[in-house]
Amino acid sequence: MIQNEIISRLFELRDTSYRDFQSKLIPTVDKESIIGVRTPELRALAKELAKQSDISVFLSALPHRYFDENQLHAFIISLTKDFELCKKQVCEFLPFADNWATCDQLSPKIFKKHNAELLPEIRLWIESEKTYTIRFGIKMLMEHFLDESFDTAYPQMVAEIRSDEYYVNMMRAWYFATALAKQYHSVVPFFERGVQDTFTHNKAIQKAVESYRITPEQKAYLKTLKKAR
Repeated sequence: MIQNEIISRLFELRDTSYRDFQSKLIPTVDKESIIGVRTPELRALAKELAKQSDISVFLSALPHRYFDENQLHAFIISLTKDFELCKKQVCEFLPFADNWATCDQLSPKIFKKHNAELLPEIRLWIESEKTYTIRFGIKMLMEHFLDESFDTAYPQMVAEIRSDEYYVNMMRAWYFATALAKQYHSVVPFFERGVQDTFTHNKAIQKAVESYRITPEQKAYLKTLKKAR
């Protein structure tokens, strides 16, 4: 079966020192589920497997046992060239994404060409009760709606999210820091009004101040907008 073949390939690529390193970065994942395959090797394997006619069998075999299978799954989906199929694959996989690394590796290239069709899905994702589905929805707004397709309605969507989940709020902060870098004058009012919780507000400012894309004058002003803890 293709699942067994893939697991065998993953163990052939195993690097135990890398597994130990990864486990420290992803505390929500059981170390025993991490094989320890480096990202470049996973990407190369994904390109190879994506061409196989029976790869849908692997993509349907959810949940996976190993973290590395999930990473591979995310990379394979990201290569799907048909938008509707890719959207279907993403929606099937997201409920099983259980850590920030797998969530953040999922980045379908085809979505860039289908912003109008993608937006309704993003709205559903950020309304989910699942941490990494919400995180993914915010990530898609960050990747595809901060340039030509930008509208202040999109940061408003992120600002309205209320969550106690660390990995949701860290993505919200990352989104707003990136938004400040790309759409400063449209986004800084969200900080002037203080519409977000203290953690996300201050973390976004911290990330923005660390960015080379923010001017010294902008950084100085953002620092004055920090909320007292």
